[in-house]
Formats: sequence, C-alpha cells, structure tokens
Amino acid sequence: MAAKKKKRRTKKKEDSRGLKAAELVEGQPPQVVRELAAAINEDGGVAMGMYRDPLAGEWLILAGLPLNKVEPTPYQRDLSRAHVMRLADAIDKLGRFLDPIIVVRQGEQYWTPNGHHRLSALKRLGARSITALVVPDPDVAHRILILNTEKAHGLKERSLEVIRLAEALARLDDRPESEYEVEFEEPSLLTLGICYDRNPKLAGATYHSVLKRLEGFLDEPLSEALKVRRARAKKVMELDAAVGKVVDKLKDIGFQSPYLRPFVVARINPLRFQRGKTADFDETMETMIEKAKKFDVSKVRAGQISGGGGE
Repeated sequence: MAAKKKKRRTKKKEDSRGLKAAELVEGQPPQVVRELAAAINEDGGVAMGMYRDPLAGEWLILAGLPLNKVEPTPYQRDLSRAHVMRLADAIDKLGRFLDPIIVVRQGEQYWTPNGHHRLSALKRLGARSITALVVPDPDVAHRILILNTEKAHGLKERSLEVIRLAEALARLDDRPESEYEVEFEEPSLLTLGICYDRNPKLAGATYHSVLKRLEGFLDEPLSEALKVRRARAKKVMELDAAVGKVVDKLKDIGFQSPYLRPFVVARINPLRFQRGKTADFDETMETMIEKAKKFDVSKVRAGQISGGGGE
C-alpha cells in the first residue's frame, strides 16, 4: 500500500497572516451565518454576537445554549467520570464557567467535538445553559479533535478516538486516508484503535513502537483503507494471543514481572537492532507470530527481564 510522506513544517513569519483586532467585527456576516443565529434563538438559545476568527477570517457566533440541547459528537474518546468530578469541583469553587465549548448545529441539537467533560461537569452542577462558539461549518466537528486539551490523551484514548473519527468520516466524506494526516495524527493509531475496540485490556503500548515502523497513511478511500486496518488489527490480535501464551509459560516456570510481555515482543521483533528501518507489515507480523510460537522459555535467565528487552 502506498504511504504518503510527511510534509516539512516551517515556522510562519511573525505578524504575517490573519486579521487585525479591529477587523474581527468588520463587515456584514453572510446570510448563512445570520440564518444560523436566528435558528439558535428559535432553538431556545441566544446568539450574543458574531465575529470573524483571527486567522482565517471565517465567521463564528458566540451563543448561550440550553444544556439539554448540547451533546458530544459520537466519535470521541470515552468520558472520564473522575475527570468530570474534578472539573465540576473546580468550576464550582471558582463560581464561574469561563471556557466556552465549540459546537456545530445538527438538526435542532448541537454537537461539541471538544467539550464533553466541561458539558458533563455543568450538568453535574445542575446548570441550565452553557456558553459556546457555534461554527457554521459542520466539517469542523470532524477536524477539531486535534485541539482537544481537556484531558491528557493516553494511547488507548487516542487510538479509540481516531478510529471512531475515521469510521464516521468514511460515511460522511470518503476521501483517501492520506488526506486526513492532521486528524488521525499517526497511522498506527488507526490499527490500534480497532484492536482496543475488540479488546479494551490490550497492552497496546507493547506493540506501538513496532507498528509505528510498519504503518503509513494509505492512499485508498477511507472505506477501503478501513478494510486494510481491520485485517492488520486481526494480525496484531493474533500476535498478542501468541505472545500471551509465551507469557503464561514464563509465569508457569516462576517468572513474575510487569515486563514479561514487552520482553517477549522485543525478543521476537525482527527490527529490534535495525535502527530506523521500515518493513512490510504482513511479513513482519507473520515473522513475529512464528517466532512467538517457537519461543523457548527454557533459555530465559533471571535478570534478563528486568528492563523489558533483555540481551
């Protein structure tokens, strides 16, 4: 499969793009924005102001929305109850909600791609409404997840978030996977996301470094690329099952360490000592599965596992 090379990013010259402060409110909002403001009022909210974003000059609406009209997009990471409780407590102590969420209008409801935890925190506090930046362009909801900084991403959360977004986009905008580099961050997350969906307890970090050297963004439409990702995820799950059997054998002969699985994967990784080298996905997976099946636990010595990779 063809993989797209990453473009080199260069720093923009300071004070070279976007609008000046006074220009943010200059001009007449286009008809579609004025109609959206009217719809917000009809939905029980209030459009408090319209302005242009400072970088691209696109029009946005600052609005107050009924809390029961807002819900998270269906393709983001799972809610952390602990984080919601901490956030609700912090907002309650401050006595103010100062961080508007971003939303797009879907029917008479509003989707937030980056405000799940703030929304839930306000609901927990019994609030009636929430302040939001309403973006007229619904496609923004598909792309804005990269700005989400409410809660630190773990590998599992990142992977599940990316695969859910990919599956949604395959139905909405079936462009080549390689055109979504910014949204998906890295190709290995797509494969791992499917793995985590099938097995939430997967030790995905154990395989992440290997997958990063095997994966590239595909030039096929998302719907077709996802078929490739599912096939690759199946291989990873097969490898994990084979590695799991080796780990069980090591435990049976007395080894007890949190590094058992990383140790085994390091030992069977054909790219382990080939710094910077990439390889074919299927060929590498087959090699690792075969090595796992032939792994001789009797040759493992005490002290080799402490660092996870052995010698």
